[in-house]
Amino acid sequence: MEIRKVAVLGCGLMGSGIAQVTATAGFETVVREVSDDLISTGFAGIERSLAKFAEKGTISVEQQQQTRARLSGTTSFESLANCDIVIEAIIENLDEKRKTFAELDRICKPQAIFASNTSSLSITEIMTAVSAERQRRFVGLHFFNPVPLMKLVEVVKTILTDEAVYEQAVEFGKRLGKVPARAGDTTGFIVNRLLVPYMLDAIRALEEGVGSIVDIDNAMKLGCGYPMGPFTLGDFVGLDTTYYIAEIMFNEFREKRFAPPPLLKRMVLAGLYGRKSGRGFYDYTKDAKNPVPMNLL
Repeated sequence: MEIRKVAVLGCGLMGSGIAQVTATAGFETVVREVSDDLISTGFAGIERSLAKFAEKGTISVEQQQQTRARLSGTTSFESLANCDIVIEAIIENLDEKRKTFAELDRICKPQAIFASNTSSLSITEIMTAVSAERQRRFVGLHFFNPVPLMKLVEVVKTILTDEAVYEQAVEFGKRLGKVPARAGDTTGFIVNRLLVPYMLDAIRALEEGVGSIVDIDNAMKLGCGYPMGPFTLGDFVGLDTTYYIAEIMFNEFREKRFAPPPLLKRMVLAGLYGRKSGRGFYDYTKDAKNPVPMNLL
């Protein structure tokens, strides 16, 4: 079965980015959200993003218009019945994802591929909500933020995923202009499995007085060539998100390297989530472009 029509569940930051990329790649794309207001907000963000690409000459004005014309929104699951692939990008909650896929399993055509954009949850746990036949057509497609700019997509295979379906998902990733990384269904996949312990170790180094926030960030940027240090990255990703992923990984592996440090837990409890809350390891409230390090210890 050739993939022609794409469904995206969720029109938040990740969902809207995925929808923009699939529509730009030439796929008819329908986005499902729980309300028209959320669809309008998400589509407004897509239009701003497309306008920036057009201004920079990355796409033509004609391509911008064609991409927007391929996008439609709905609040109904029934509108997704004829889609060839469904990419879920809703709240990172196992019960909600399972409930959503169980509903879609009854509605979507048997040939449709189901994919989750989860960054930390088990694809296998999610897929057990659907029929045995659909489980063979279930994969993970983990995109990275911001989706229109980041080139990587992790394509996750479970022990039940049909080989032909998996290869089709890999090719789909390529058609979106992404570089697919083949990954097994282990918590954190490839990127977070390696990235999260690094970020947690940086926090432990701060707690132990190895260096300051600024010095540790600069050491990793200038010494290892990273585009940003671990604390700047944590603030960008969201410290609540980092904490949530670390908890899931620790519960899976029971290894210290995945355990959230006490400082991270205290910061999340205090509402210091990073850029989105205005304060994290840095304070962005006065000048977001030139944040100052927080006094946390």
